[in-house]
Order: sequence, then C-alpha cells, then structure tokens
Amino acid sequence: MKKKFTLLLLLLTVTMYSQIDIVQTKTNNDLKLAALPYYNFKKGVGLTTPDSLFQLNIRFRMQNRATYIDNEGQPGAYDGQVRRLRLRFDGYVINPKILFAIQLSFAPGDVGEIKDGQNLNVIRDAVMFYRPNKHWSLSFGQTKLPGARQTVNSSGALQLTDRTINNAKFSIDRDFGFQIYNLHETPDTFSYNIKTALTGGEGRNQTGKADDGIALTGKVEVMPFGAFTKDGIYFEGDVQREKKPKLLLSGAFQQNNHARRTQGELGSDLYERRTMKSVLLDAMFKYNGWAAMMAYMSRTTKDNANTVNPLNVAQTNYVYVGSGFDYQLSYIFKSNYELTGRFSTQKAGEDIKALTPNTKEYSLGVTKYLWEHTFKLQSELTFDTLDYFDGTSKNNWYFRFQVEIGI
Repeated sequence: MKKKFTLLLLLLTVTMYSQIDIVQTKTNNDLKLAALPYYNFKKGVGLTTPDSLFQLNIRFRMQNRATYIDNEGQPGAYDGQVRRLRLRFDGYVINPKILFAIQLSFAPGDVGEIKDGQNLNVIRDAVMFYRPNKHWSLSFGQTKLPGARQTVNSSGALQLTDRTINNAKFSIDRDFGFQIYNLHETPDTFSYNIKTALTGGEGRNQTGKADDGIALTGKVEVMPFGAFTKDGIYFEGDVQREKKPKLLLSGAFQQNNHARRTQGELGSDLYERRTMKSVLLDAMFKYNGWAAMMAYMSRTTKDNANTVNPLNVAQTNYVYVGSGFDYQLSYIFKSNYELTGRFSTQKAGEDIKALTPNTKEYSLGVTKYLWEHTFKLQSELTFDTLDYFDGTSKNNWYFRFQVEIGI
C-alpha cells in the first residue's frame, strides 16, 4: 500500500510539472513599479503556464539583527530580533501588460502591536497595474506612494541598517488609491519621470474610517546624464560601479486633506483632523564605486499642529511638523566591502518645539556584499544628540550587526 501511494504521488508530481514550467522571469515586471523597487538578483523563482497567460514570481527577504543600545541616563541593553520578514508575489495575468504585486510582512516590527479596534498590518502591498507601454503605468490598490528616495527604496536596498531619523518622522508611506506614472528613461541621454497619486491619505490596511479627505501626491525625477545601471536609483551605494557619472534630482509634494494620524499615513490617531503638506527633495550621485545622497523633508499644517481630546482637555496629540536634512557618502572597494557615513539633522516645528527635541545623528557603517544587496553583512555605529526646549540635552548611541538575505 505504501509503495502504491509513493508511485501515485510520483505520477501526480510529474503530471504537475509537465503542465507548469519553472523558469526565471523573462518579463521585466520590475520596471519602475512603485511596489517593486527593491534590489534583487534576477527575478526570484518563477512559475509560468505553458500558454503564457499567467506568470508568478515568488520571493522572500529576511533581516536578522543584534543591537547594543546605550541611552543616557539608562543602563545599557541588548536587543536581538527578526527585524523584517517579507514574502512577495508578483507577475501577470492574461497579458504581461496586466500585472499584480503582493507583499506580506510577518516580523513583529513590521506587523506592529495588536490593539483593540485596529487592523492587523500583515498586508504591505496589494496592487494591480496596467502598463500599456514602456512610458505609462497605471495602478490601483495599496502600495508605496512616490515619496522620498529612502522611502521608495526597499529596506533591503539600504547601505545602513535602517532609514534616517527624518524618514521616520516626515515620510509619506503606503496608501490605498490610484497612481499614474509617465516614464522616460534612456541610458545615456537626459531622462525624466513624472509620478502622481490620488489616495485616501489614511495609510495601509484602514477600514471603517470613511471621510471627505483625500491625499494628492506628485513627484518629478530628473536624470541629466541618463538612467542609472540596472535601475540604480532604487538601491543605495554604487554596487554596479557606474562607468559614467549618474545624477538624480527629484522633488515630491503631497497635500493630505483632513488626515487622522500624526504623520498622515503613519502614526497614532489625532483628536482632530488636520490638513498636512509635505515637501520631499532628493539628490543622488554615483560613479566608479562612489555614491552620495542628500535629502530634505518637511511637513506643515494649515492649523495648529496640536490637537486636544474634547472629552478630556488633559489628553493631547500632535502632528509631527518640522524639517530635516540627510547627507550620505560611501565607497565600495573591489573586495565588495563598503564604507558609509551619514549625518542627519532634524528640527521640530514651532507648534511642537516644546514637546519634542531637535536631533542630530551621526552614523558609520561597514557592509560586506556577498551577493550584492540580496545577501550582505552589515555593521553600524550611530550616535544621537537630542536638544530639548528647556536647554537640556541627551546623548545616545547604539552598535548593530545585521544580516540581510533573500531572493
């Protein structure tokens, strides 16, 4: 009986694989799609039906990290965690012009704390695309907005172990709605992209909070010397060693009307809705192993950023308004070791300067690329200075080791 079962299982397996070819993706589904920006080696593991009416790519990525933290006034502490664990599916249905992207998150830091009345944040991306030609891309669903460079880049494509303090406070993130991209990129001549979005403005996985507010986002990207090698604007560091200088200049603006959360698409709930305006400017340069980036981010509100609970005036919450600059420089050696330095400044807005400190952050990182950004070892030393409104200050630092692996 056991032999018969084994034979039957073998026959079923052979039949299944005679119907489905396992191949590397031949369709370039990663081309400038908002949900698929992060760096990967080739296209993951793919399944394509013999009639070519359906294609599915399967990928994963994982970040494991250990950190020693020393905050002034507190005893030193160790932290070890799976920072990110992602599973991703993308492909097309019926026609390569009709694409989909799904990304799920499972690590506690990704999903977030489970709270009464709030949805679970397993779904990061669930979006459909229609791409009639190489210049146009239309999408509907939940995915990243065309915001700051570090936000658009995957956390798996970073040179340091995490994004900047400004990205954490001023970023516009994932949202549900419509996006339209008009793309014009060529390798050696002036190139540009125009990206727009009309979304709900409440962030990912929101239900039961219908209102009259929407978010309008627009972004322009200019590459004076032509497109970067292998979509190099979507990953940090010059791992491709650009043979000619490449420069990216970009600017994004968002108005989020009647937003309910402290950071628009992110943060805790406000007691009153606020209309927010965000300005996000970026520059990126790569050449012969050198890479440099600079970013400016800001958020303002029409009304006072502070909100008060009408049932209890002692309870308040505020929109994080203010601005910040990031500066980053790196060089990758032929041994695939990379040195990266970063400096960030963050200034709280007038409405909240008595409630939160201004911050300066200094980071130094060493990365060993084993398989480009797909498999790498990272170490980082970061020092923070927090300056409070009353004239006091605190100094904090941490050292972190992280391993990134995926396909």
